[in-house]
Amino acid sequence: MHDNSTLPVDDHHVLLSAQRWKRRAALWCGAVLVALAAIVFAKGSDLCYSLFVRLLGHSRWWPLLVTPLGFAVLAWLTQGALRGARGSGIPQVIAAVEREDDSDFRSQLLALPVAAGKLILTLFAMLVGASVGREGPTVHVGAGIMVSLAQRFGFRDPASLSRFALAGGAAGIAAAFNTPLAGVMFAIEELAGAFEHRFSGALLTAVMVGGVVSLGLVGDYAYFGKLTASLPLGQSWLAVLATGVVGGLAGGLFARTILLVTTGLPGALGRSRKHHPIVFAAVCGLLLALLGVCSGDVVYGTGYAQARDIIAGHHGITSWFAIAKWVANSVSYAAGIPGGIFSPALAVGAGLGANIAPWLPHADPTAVILLGMAAYLAGVTQAPLTSAVICMELTDDHGFVLPIMAACLIGRAFSTLFCKTPIYRAFAQHLLAERNASTGVDLAPGSRPQEIQ
Repeated sequence: MHDNSTLPVDDHHVLLSAQRWKRRAALWCGAVLVALAAIVFAKGSDLCYSLFVRLLGHSRWWPLLVTPLGFAVLAWLTQGALRGARGSGIPQVIAAVEREDDSDFRSQLLALPVAAGKLILTLFAMLVGASVGREGPTVHVGAGIMVSLAQRFGFRDPASLSRFALAGGAAGIAAAFNTPLAGVMFAIEELAGAFEHRFSGALLTAVMVGGVVSLGLVGDYAYFGKLTASLPLGQSWLAVLATGVVGGLAGGLFARTILLVTTGLPGALGRSRKHHPIVFAAVCGLLLALLGVCSGDVVYGTGYAQARDIIAGHHGITSWFAIAKWVANSVSYAAGIPGGIFSPALAVGAGLGANIAPWLPHADPTAVILLGMAAYLAGVTQAPLTSAVICMELTDDHGFVLPIMAACLIGRAFSTLFCKTPIYRAFAQHLLAERNASTGVDLAPGSRPQEIQ
């Protein structure tokens, strides 16, 4: 049997190929739908959190009732068919791509009802004050939309569906942050792993179309506004080392904490989470509400507003914000409810940068805050290229590339002292291990879960 990839190709024939144009049409339509879904998601999350803020305006004690009850409802709703909607959503995409021949598994993780449930339930989580983000869930929703559309166009072979899932996830992160380059880097560094050979112009096209739609509907904007930060050579570069070390250690500790809680919490707590997940989620919600009362209500939601205030130099955010938000992110993710960690991680990083800046009088405070955001995000995700590109595109400051890259690389290195396996990969391996345990099929060589160290 001949391998068609080695045969001569008629460029004119390929250009006019109906199958190729059908594939392009599916990708383009899918990218448009993903961008629209990301915009709806963004507007919906703003609306839901504003309603929660209005609730706080009536009484800051309401979260002591609303947040635990909301967490319990979310845990209950994700017990059955919507179990795949838990957490960030990025591990689900990675796991579905890695087990591409398992159509039932892919359907459990990326089916359109699961993607729709992920969007709705994440919005509900924001409505009750959870410290979660929408960017990871947008990746999940984007992959689900793209796979569903591909099947409707008649693409049902596993390899094609994996490519569509990767393209949908990349378009999702690009549209969520309005950062097309970050979408490409994220797909290559995080989603693809060992699947780089599957990439072609298809992924670039999907990201480009999604970016164009997002730009056309919401305009050319930077996530945290257009900023200019400078970091001359000399003593100021101590900021790169300081933020890289602190951000990496804090990010690695966060990753290790939520991995241990969600995949192997020892003792009575572990048994409680496994056998009484609804009660455990309610307790997590109560802890978040108590933390909110103690912190002046700054730990709820994505943390976007607080990060923007820190960057702008407002003094309403206390020096304890980074620690409080770190704990809020941990208990929210530990509850097992839908929601991502990107935006909350940027908020923690901004707080860490603000804490480090006074110790570095020769460095621009804004520059130190940006470095803290980048280093902490790299520490959490262990994806330094993606973290650097996101932070550069978020602020529209491309002249700051070298310090950000250096801080991200240092952050990634120090993160591994606490967490050897990148967080999304570790969660994906846990999903694969659960799937293999339920089916009695051993893992393929090279895909066996690594020990969470």
